[in-house]
Amino acid sequence: MNGLTIGILLPFFGTALGASCVFMMKKKLAPILQKMLTGFAAGVMTAASVWSLLIPSIEMTDKEGLSGILPAIIGFMIGMAFLLFLDNYIPHQHLDSKQSEGPKSHLSKTAKFVFAITLHNIPEGMAVGVALAGALEHNSYMSMAGAIALSVGIAIQNFPEGAIVSMPLRSMGNSRRKSFLIGALSGAVEPIGAIITILLASIVIPVLPYLLAFAAGAMIYVVVEELIPETQNGKHSNMGTVGFAVGFILMMVLDVLLG
Repeated sequence: MNGLTIGILLPFFGTALGASCVFMMKKKLAPILQKMLTGFAAGVMTAASVWSLLIPSIEMTDKEGLSGILPAIIGFMIGMAFLLFLDNYIPHQHLDSKQSEGPKSHLSKTAKFVFAITLHNIPEGMAVGVALAGALEHNSYMSMAGAIALSVGIAIQNFPEGAIVSMPLRSMGNSRRKSFLIGALSGAVEPIGAIITILLASIVIPVLPYLLAFAAGAMIYVVVEELIPETQNGKHSNMGTVGFAVGFILMMVLDVLLG
């Protein structure tokens, strides 16, 4: 497979591999492990937002002062607003919550839980697609190695995320096979989003600084609104913090060494 194919598929494979844990583990993840994995995902997404998205966005403008960071500011805020919109208008329910969010619906708890995870994956797929589109245009600020580094980082954080999806589905009474399939398919939005972005490359490239920052804003929204609060609820919140630090450092190293 070439770099483009690898970059598109890696995040999905990471989710599917994590979801396969349902065949090897008990019905529920230990709370301390769940906190660590959630914190790890938050750390990876935060570091990716800074090194893989915001910094290249600022560098691409090739300007100094406020005009040099304005595209990053605008894109970041629009990305936050986009996820805020989805959060309010798509019915979903988070793992440890008994209350649904978004508009009222008759969807099952399982369906709303999967929607919640899918919301997390939308900005990740966009981020990979934007990075790959930039690399395909031989942009000096976005190399194929850098795009692959981002894809690897997202795939690594998708591994625990896949487990966090499939294991609760199993504990809700679903079979192992069904829990795996739903968990794996929750990551399908990422390659789809990446492919759509790449197909629109001719439109994307002129506004690439804005789109990189847009993806960063969307990911940071997920981190602050959902992931970090999940690590700080109840016991073992310190392990969520440790997981965040490990994920942040790992993604930072990947981006600096491979980018």
